[in-house]
Amino acid sequence: MNYWLVKSDPETYGWDELVKEKETAWTGIRSYAARNNLRLMKKGDEVFFYHSNEGVEIVGIAKVVKEHYQDPTTEETAWVVVDLKPVKKLKNPVSLTQIKAEKKLANMDLVRLGRLSVQTVKAEEWALVLKLSGEK
Repeated sequence: MNYWLVKSDPETYGWDELVKEKETAWTGIRSYAARNNLRLMKKGDEVFFYHSNEGVEIVGIAKVVKEHYQDPTTEETAWVVVDLKPVKKLKNPVSLTQIKAEKKLANMDLVRLGRLSVQTVKAEEWALVLKLSGEK
């Protein structure tokens, strides 16, 4: 299994909306690097849900339930989506400030590639973020 992080402005589409909908297609990605990450996602992979702009924190865990397919919001075949469903809200959100303060997370994509909307997360980074959130 691989781990990922997706970013969304909570005013546009937040964690609570994902929970309410129970599943969503992760549409609208127009960055080639982010698109390439979507293509690598496999069914069952776990995904941190990150609120950008407002909150600036990891708030929950989602799961990939359908692997990449054509983004229905465009006719351009270059763009794909995956389907995500919520797994659980983190016990305590983990802020970008907390992540940047943790030396072991200095190479995390969230720190190095701040603007990338779909990112990889290494297993050891995943475990450390969960620990910071108070999860077991």
